[in-house]
Amino acid sequence: MLELMDELEPEFGPGRIFRPYRDVRFSKDKTPYKTNIAAAIGPYGYVSLAAEGLGVGAGMHVMAPDQLERYRQAVDQARTGETLESIVSAVRSAGFECGARDPLKTAPRGYPKEHPRIELLKGKGLVVWQSWPPGKWLASAKAKDRVVQVLRAAAPLSQWLDDHVGES
Repeated sequence: MLELMDELEPEFGPGRIFRPYRDVRFSKDKTPYKTNIAAAIGPYGYVSLAAEGLGVGAGMHVMAPDQLERYRQAVDQARTGETLESIVSAVRSAGFECGARDPLKTAPRGYPKEHPRIELLKGKGLVVWQSWPPGKWLASAKAKDRVVQVLRAAAPLSQWLDDHVGES
């Protein structure tokens, strides 16, 4: 993972590997170690390697309240909302998942159910995600190539989030 982060840094920014220890203070499962290794890449990228395979993502999984307010305002506006719609469509056309995890079941307060971008408004975050089962390719340069492919496809989304949502 350290080598992968070093190789990705020139294009995507510095990586930060997450600690291998689980927070067991409030969990019934007291298993002390995580069963995957994961890292953040630049401001919005994520990579995880586990027995189940390789997963790569980018975006904002869960937004803070101030971020969510700015996100929904930008989605609501025609120009910025339509731009985001086209970005999401392009990511999906490239073959990657793009959407919110655990979206609201109804329209958020203050927005009509008939809003043209209601599915984007229901999200509490927005991510690009792709995962692959393990294979011999994981021990080759193809693993890095797949990570790069997802992060490049997600770059317009990351830029949109940076421009319109930003830090909390």
